[in-house]
Amino acid sequence: MLYFFQEEGTEQAAEAAEPVVEEQTLSLMDLLLSGGAAGQIIILILFLMLMAGVYIYFERLFAIRAASETDQNFMNQIKDNVLSGNIESAKIRCAQANSPVARLTAKGLDRIGSPLEDINTAIENAGRLEVYKLEKNVAILATIAGAGPMIGFLGTVIGMVIAFHELATSGGQANMGALAEGIYTAMTTTVAGLIVGVVAYIGYNHLVVKTDKVVHQMEATAVDFLDLLNEPA
Repeated sequence: MLYFFQEEGTEQAAEAAEPVVEEQTLSLMDLLLSGGAAGQIIILILFLMLMAGVYIYFERLFAIRAASETDQNFMNQIKDNVLSGNIESAKIRCAQANSPVARLTAKGLDRIGSPLEDINTAIENAGRLEVYKLEKNVAILATIAGAGPMIGFLGTVIGMVIAFHELATSGGQANMGALAEGIYTAMTTTVAGLIVGVVAYIGYNHLVVKTDKVVHQMEATAVDFLDLLNEPA
């Protein structure tokens, strides 16, 4: 009986001596900020690029949406005014619309009386200017989409250099904390760079699609206007 109690007491002592393993979780913010000074600097750069990309995306999105809003009866009203010889009323209607389509039509109205080829050239030049306005700062978004992952990979290289330098200078007995810091820098900057690149790339392509729709509207309007001038009196 005494032996039984001694054996039970030994098992309880062994269980009490076992270390208690606590489950640790790592939040996204902790992950991004645990890469050391080099990693944090690169993360800050990537964060600023992300904020700039998001601002450009929404600013251009609202501008393109405003440019694409055109009255369905706009060209019918212009046609009625032109056919009745009321060019000034047509110009006033274009000024009221204040859209890329209206500005192209107004440019054509200003050239009425000139050869048709000159009118077409004037409309094309005005169209290029409108496209340039629509694409303002969109190239910056494309640059962010390409540069984000590259800067992230730069952080990866820096992190691996830090890790290998720690191994080289420790004589085979590296400080695990310093080694982990270099690896954290390598991994976290890659993740952040890819996030920035993906967000900017998706935003850029969405804006390109939206811009193409407005360009097609302008092209269709230019064709309609030239057809109007070709109609027999």
